[in-house]
Parts: sequence; structure tokens; C-alpha cells
Amino acid sequence: MRLVRPHLLQWQWSDYRAKHRDRVNLLLHIVAVPLFQIAAIGLVVGVAIGSGRMAGLAAAGTVAAIVIQGGGHRRERETPTPFAGPADFVSRVVVEQWITFPRFVFSGGWSHNLGRSPESRSEPS
Repeated sequence: MRLVRPHLLQWQWSDYRAKHRDRVNLLLHIVAVPLFQIAAIGLVVGVAIGSGRMAGLAAAGTVAAIVIQGGGHRRERETPTPFAGPADFVSRVVVEQWITFPRFVFSGGWSHNLGRSPESRSEPS
């Protein structure tokens, strides 16, 4: 049993645009991914300084970010591949939050898909 998918970055990127087209999902991600990143840093700092309160709040923030994104993914026509277990879940989530989604934003994919989502186009009068 493998702990992490082979070529995870390449695999995740290969269909990322197709699985992030829904306008609401895109807007949820643009808020939830930074929430996850800030909360993850807060979790590390909280543990490092021995602040249970900070670590607890940060852990809640990471969970909230994952739940928010999961709700967004359920809106997509093409949904993500199911997780193959806990290691697959953790590795895919971490890579998406820190590498794949930021790459999607900075490459212009996020704004491109936002502009092309059916909900963003105005109906003819």
C-alpha cells in the first residue's frame, strides 16, 4: 500500500481546471485556502509555544477550511477522485492548499474559470 500517490503534483494538476469550474466553488476556495494556510501556521506556532488555545483554534480553522472546500467540490460537475485512505487524504489536501491552488491562482486559471463559469455570464435581455 502506498502512502502518497505517485507523481502527486502532476496528477493533481492534470485535471485541476476541470474540477474547479463552479463559480461558488471558486469563490469558496479563494477564501478557504488562505484560511487553511493561516490556520496551519497558527497550529505549528501554537504547538511550538505550548499554547493549547491557539493550537485548538488553529486546528478548528484548518478543519473549517477543509469542510468549506468539500462543500464547494460537491457543486462541481466533475468531482474529485475519492480518497484512498488517510495518507492519501492528508497528502492531497496539503499539496492542494500549499502548491496546486496557489499555482492555479498565479497561473491565471482561477480567474479564467471564474470568468467562464455559467453563473458569471449575464443572460441576454
